[in-house]
Amino acid sequence: MKTKDLWFAVTVSAKPAAAEAIEFAFNDLDSLGTEIDSLGKTVGETLEVVGYFDHEIDSAVVKRILDESLRIYSLTKDHIFRIDSKKVENLDWDAEWKKHWKPTETEKFIIAPTWADVSKSGKILIRIDPKMAFGTGTHETTRLSLKAIEDHYKEGMSFLDVGTGTGILSIAVSKLSSSNPPRIFACDIDSDSISIAKETAELNQAEISFFEGSISNETEPHDFVCANVTADVIIPMLDLLIKKSSCVLILSGILAIERQEIVESLSKHGVHDPSIETMGEWVSVKIIKP
Repeated sequence: MKTKDLWFAVTVSAKPAAAEAIEFAFNDLDSLGTEIDSLGKTVGETLEVVGYFDHEIDSAVVKRILDESLRIYSLTKDHIFRIDSKKVENLDWDAEWKKHWKPTETEKFIIAPTWADVSKSGKILIRIDPKMAFGTGTHETTRLSLKAIEDHYKEGMSFLDVGTGTGILSIAVSKLSSSNPPRIFACDIDSDSISIAKETAELNQAEISFFEGSISNETEPHDFVCANVTADVIIPMLDLLIKKSSCVLILSGILAIERQEIVESLSKHGVHDPSIETMGEWVSVKIIKP
């Protein structure tokens, strides 16, 4: 992206649990990129999430979109402490991305921007285009889902990614399959997410069938189903998610404070004592079927 004379930055000071919701809001506002000052922060310490734009955005619009994003993520408005905006002169966005966007590593994967040299990592590489401000694999919910895939996905399993975002989870499954590509399907209700996911899959030479929308009674069952969305989206569709997963079901995007609500909802559907993983303020739920 070329250098321009004037940019606009919106800075949101918030609780760590709200970081992804704020990124989601910035993405909805067509930000050119985001930055989170998480380096050196202790657990629970206030974070600043910055969104960069090529035009000034009305503060009332920013607040409205942030409020809606918090609602989608089942968060209250008190998760955000302050919203500031300012003009930023002579910002070279390419340089900013390269300064702040570093590779993310899990046990088997390394998720890296296109410019990063990770040839010596020895891990499975997933590339992300630096233009993509959301779903970069750094968030706990994505890493929890990747860990579940690393632990339980077996080559040849069919895979369904509900709420695919930028497609990282589906791409990870594709990368784990060395031959005979499995049936990998991914959906999202947001058309922009599907477009970005397709670009990311192409960048990684991953064969994935994407579709806009969600699952229904007509959806074909899959061996491994992952839903990395939010608790308020997961709970109403639990019955479908359980029915459409033949072997493994992973639920992520759930705040730790929502853990009991998810456990009680699963119990109503006949699923008792699910395995739960925790990372930061987030949890994932793992259901392994006989």
